[in-house]
Amino acid sequence: MASFSPSNFTDRGTFEKFKDSIDPAWVEAALAATGTASIRRRRLPAEQALWLVLGMALFRDMPISTVVEHLQLTLPGSGAGKIAPSAVVQARSRLGDEPLRWLFERCATEWALSSAREFAWRGLALFGIDATTVRLQDSTENRDTFGGQRGRHGDFSGYPQMRVTTLMALRSHLLAAVNFGAYELGEMTLAKGLFEQLPENSLAIVDRGFAYPATLIPVEQMGGNRQWLTRARKNHSWTVVERLGKGDCIVEMRLSRSTLERTPGLPEVWRVRAVDYKRRGFRAQTLLTSLLDPKAYPASELVALYHERWEIELGFDEVKTEMLERQESIRSKTPTGVRQEFWGIALAYNLVRLEMQRAAALAGVAPTRLSFVNSLRAIRYWLVYFALLSPGNLPKTLERMRDEIAGYVLPPRRSERWYPRSVKIKMSNYDRKRTPATQGRRRRAK
Repeated sequence: MASFSPSNFTDRGTFEKFKDSIDPAWVEAALAATGTASIRRRRLPAEQALWLVLGMALFRDMPISTVVEHLQLTLPGSGAGKIAPSAVVQARSRLGDEPLRWLFERCATEWALSSAREFAWRGLALFGIDATTVRLQDSTENRDTFGGQRGRHGDFSGYPQMRVTTLMALRSHLLAAVNFGAYELGEMTLAKGLFEQLPENSLAIVDRGFAYPATLIPVEQMGGNRQWLTRARKNHSWTVVERLGKGDCIVEMRLSRSTLERTPGLPEVWRVRAVDYKRRGFRAQTLLTSLLDPKAYPASELVALYHERWEIELGFDEVKTEMLERQESIRSKTPTGVRQEFWGIALAYNLVRLEMQRAAALAGVAPTRLSFVNSLRAIRYWLVYFALLSPGNLPKTLERMRDEIAGYVLPPRRSERWYPRSVKIKMSNYDRKRTPATQGRRRRAK
């Protein structure tokens, strides 16, 4: 894989530094595999349009036309004139979303799986799976395709939304896989494909919302030492068959007839390990896991390990709050544009996290100990600064950038702190804006 180094830098634009992190052969393969490679000599060919979508994710404060100029995305030898906004729209439309999806999946497989193995726990690569929602631009096409929340009268509430599930390497926040679709799709439906992508010798740490036999038993049945760890649900019941220590035992749960009918191939009795624990200020909890060996996987370490599941929540915050600056997460007004832009956001996030992992190695700390906010700002700044330098000055300047990122080390997290879980809703004195169509439905409902 090509490294993030100045060796291949030219004066064509500031974006070359991030482009060097992706093997050019992968870009060509993405365009070829999806049938979107440019044949005619267009002003903005498919390859440049692909980098435009990636630049849109990194420079949210810029209009799309400005991103084209800032990244100097032009066809070599086509002249110095500006690209018309219509050409940008047409180039994105010709590109579609499949090349971005292909490229993200190729890079994620290379980067996230390697990272998870590097920061493994007792030989197991640690992954988290969870879901979130993303707001979209308010257009008829987005509402019809993705839907959103609905009020008491059946009308849409606020913006269209799509539901997103992710498979994340917990100790580096690199995304290994992403699945998304309409808001009405359930988390379990979207997450099914992610569990199937768990590599051998891995441990999936998930919320108790995924603690169902039909979800977790197939992980064990895949073989290859694929394991899982979750928290027990209130309606779980079991019989203790072997005590391994204080608050640590092997239990058996009998599956219901309806579960066996809906999911053929499951055993009637499910044997798992149950670990009881209690943290100050919280109710006693029980962890369930497929890791049955108490010597190879001590209960005390499992309790501490489960709370690394929250790293995926921090990753969601990094994307939605910091990268997207709390704006409508997706600019595009068409479903194809939404999918294209989202794959670009996921790829850009992985590029930032990849550079943070390399800087963390220089600082001698874990990648999660670096500040994402400061690192993102530094990377944006240096990408602009690179354009002012001659190629001969880049090696030393790139070293300065990494040293700066490596200096954004956060203090160790204080596990003794705890706060009750609560939500404060901000009220508004303004009426909610409704489209003419929804206003008509409300009048008919009355």
